[in-house]
Amino acid sequence: MKISAQRNGSVMVIHVDEDRIDASVAIQFKDQFCNLLDETADPVVLDLSQVDFLDSSGLGAVVAVRKLIGRDRKLDLAGLRPAVSKVMVLTRMNTVFEIHATIDDAMRFHGAGHVV
Repeated sequence: MKISAQRNGSVMVIHVDEDRIDASVAIQFKDQFCNLLDETADPVVLDLSQVDFLDSSGLGAVVAVRKLIGRDRKLDLAGLRPAVSKVMVLTRMNTVFEIHATIDDAMRFHGAGHVV
């Protein structure tokens, strides 16, 4: 599982550099996500623009990291491809997460600049 993080002002952006988050990588995703987090209360944007497939285990991992970062820290999603967006709508997770069309949209929402 390849994920990376970068900071853009007060926003931490975590990029998923895989085309799938499924049962075979869900635990790795959760562990690596948590290892990348810092101790601030700054918002986190999860960039899913490379992810074409998200199964129930992958969705569970995304929800688990949301719970792990705590209530006071925001976790937004960005760059959802159609199949992933459909999962979010069908499971009503689109009512739980703030979802942005692009990373740039998420940065504007949080008052940060462009992500390179």
